[in-house]
Amino acid sequence: MLDNNQLLRFTTAGSVDDGKSTLIGRLLYDSKSIFEDQLEAIENINKKKGLDGVDLALFTDGLRDEREQGITIDVAYRYFTTPKRKFIIADTPGHIQYTRNMVTGASTANAAIILVDARHGVVEQTKRHTFIASLLQISHVIVCINKMDLVDFSEDVFNDIISQFEEFASKFMVKDLRFIPISALKGDNVVNRSSHMHWYPGAPLLHTLETLHISSDINKVDARFPVQTVLRPQDELHRDYRGYVGRVASGVFRLGDEVTVLPSGFSSKIKSIDASEGQLYEAFAPMSISIRLEDDIDISRGDMIVRTNNKPNISQDIEVMLCWLHNEKAKPRAKYTIMHTSNEQKAMLKEIIYKINIHSLERNIEDKDLNMNDISKVKIRTTKPLMFDSYRDNRTTGSIILVDDATNETVAAGMIV
Repeated sequence: MLDNNQLLRFTTAGSVDDGKSTLIGRLLYDSKSIFEDQLEAIENINKKKGLDGVDLALFTDGLRDEREQGITIDVAYRYFTTPKRKFIIADTPGHIQYTRNMVTGASTANAAIILVDARHGVVEQTKRHTFIASLLQISHVIVCINKMDLVDFSEDVFNDIISQFEEFASKFMVKDLRFIPISALKGDNVVNRSSHMHWYPGAPLLHTLETLHISSDINKVDARFPVQTVLRPQDELHRDYRGYVGRVASGVFRLGDEVTVLPSGFSSKIKSIDASEGQLYEAFAPMSISIRLEDDIDISRGDMIVRTNNKPNISQDIEVMLCWLHNEKAKPRAKYTIMHTSNEQKAMLKEIIYKINIHSLERNIEDKDLNMNDISKVKIRTTKPLMFDSYRDNRTTGSIILVDDATNETVAAGMIV
């Protein structure tokens, strides 16, 4: 049974002019998720341009430059709700120079919608975006073959693009891959079933998104609780209260569980689990809670509470697939602040093992320069050990960001291999 309040985050990607913004506009428009004043503003813009009707793309192209060019150049976040589910959409750019925006938008997504123009089939950008979705371990990839109205709603065109896509996608790790023929402009198979494609037996896009099973995407095996702060109220009712506050990254914690605090290695048992609604018997990701232990252990921000019989990796040396986000290239053996869960410490970019050629997806071991939008495998050394899992097993404890100490800007995001 689907939880009506369950939140689904999804990202859209595709080449320029494949119709990403139009598709999102259609989803919002047909699901009646647009305010009247927004609709009025868009209609006024269209009248100034001398156009009839509503340009659906303008609902998401919020930046002035985008509206003038008719393209998306930033990550535009949109929120909407249906009776079955809540949604957050990250509309990411199609241009190659905005690879970093796609990484940003897709990093928290449960699903990725990749648009393919039915007239052009699988192109280089399609492969690039599928590679990034696979790299970020997005469990559900929905390939929307758009502009079917421009190829006479041909089933043969649809099947041919599926063959093209499956041929290259077999190299990537995608757990759940689906194909939907649509016309975002006309509304076919977006919110409502198409009367032009009786040969397609599947559900329209919105129904697919509403019924996507995402509960199993969360790691429920490896119990990880990064401590954000220590709670000591010091009032009459809670004079001896010492709670370790944070958000459960993965797994399940229950009263009486034997746990170990890392990096110190001290063990204890869970005395109570407190939340805003009162005391709980168990807590699981992504709940925000306070844990009290039977023993007084010196615990501070950045420590991690885990099950004694199931510990993460602990090391100062990590290998990371890194996407460089900054316009200034990485400095050799430069020092940065690494942020991992609630842990923050100094780190050094030790070695660039190889770079991914974003055009051919081949590995380049010669080029050691990290420029904006580059994706590469690197070695990082930290001043103190990190408690981590591989990104493939745990997206929360397997991800890091690097911050430049001088400017305080985020320069890179990474997935621990």
